[in-house]
Amino acid sequence: MKRTLFAALAAFALSNTAANAETLVVVGSDLGNVVAAANNGMTLYTFRKDAANQSNCYDSCADAWPPFTASASAQADGALGVIDRNDGTRQWALNGKPLYFWQGDAASGDATGHGVGGVWDVVKN
Repeated sequence: MKRTLFAALAAFALSNTAANAETLVVVGSDLGNVVAAANNGMTLYTFRKDAANQSNCYDSCADAWPPFTASASAQADGALGVIDRNDGTRQWALNGKPLYFWQGDAASGDATGHGVGGVWDVVKN
C-alpha cells in the first residue's frame, strides 16, 4: 500500500491535468506521516461505511466530515480517482476510497478524527 500510495501521489503531483491545484501531500502528525490536501495541509480520512467509489456520508455526516471535493474538470490519475456524489458534487478518492476532512482538526498535521466512532481512519503514508 505504501508504494502504491507514494506512486499515486508522485504521479498526481507531476501530472499536467486540470487538477494540479488539488494535489495531495504527506504531513507529519502524532500518528506518523499522513496524507493531506496540498491546498490547506489538512489531514484526509476514509469512512469504513463507504462502498468502493461511492460515498455514504451526506447531510449531518458531511457537515462533520466534509468531502474533499474535486472540481468539475478534475481527472483521475492512477490510484487517485474522482467520484460523483449523490448531491451533485465530485469527490477525490484514493484506491476507490472517498476522501474526507474532519471538522475537529484545526491545523495541518492534526489527526483528531482517527478512530472516531470506530469507522474513520486517517490515510497514512
